[in-house]
Amino acid sequence: MPPFVSVLFSIFILILFAGIFINLFGLPGTVVIFFDVLFYAIFTGFNHIGLKIILLLLILSVIAETIDVFFVIVGALQPDISKKSFGAAALGSVGGIFLLTPFWGGPGIWLGFFAGGLAGTLIMEFIHQSKLKAPFRMPGRAVFAMIGGKMFKGLISLSMIAFSLSNIYS
Repeated sequence: MPPFVSVLFSIFILILFAGIFINLFGLPGTVVIFFDVLFYAIFTGFNHIGLKIILLLLILSVIAETIDVFFVIVGALQPDISKKSFGAAALGSVGGIFLLTPFWGGPGIWLGFFAGGLAGTLIMEFIHQSKLKAPFRMPGRAVFAMIGGKMFKGLISLSMIAFSLSNIYS
């Protein structure tokens, strides 16, 4: 593989990680993943990723973002985008990679990145909620709705990445 192609493939992988990471903060990470794979497919001439996979990823992205909006409408808590929560999610993501990769290899990297980031985000949100006076705290159902929404969207993101990478490497 020429160095230029290696650099572009590394950027492709980093954008996939960014797509998972921004899902944790309520941003459209599945859309980022979709466009990253679409540009990869265009750049490679649709050799590894075909139109069926692109269509599947588009459908999954629309489903994930629709469900995310639904969770916001029903009152799911949205985590703050602050330096502390960003840092906690980043530390959790790195920790999750180190914890799950020895057991599951490549899939452990992706799952650990997401699960660790979610854990870091939740810890910071619980700390933030504990500092608030009782009337200003979010109810437990809002926190559980946030967890459910992030888990659902994260699993769809991981599925999108698994479909993409399995076609690239096969």
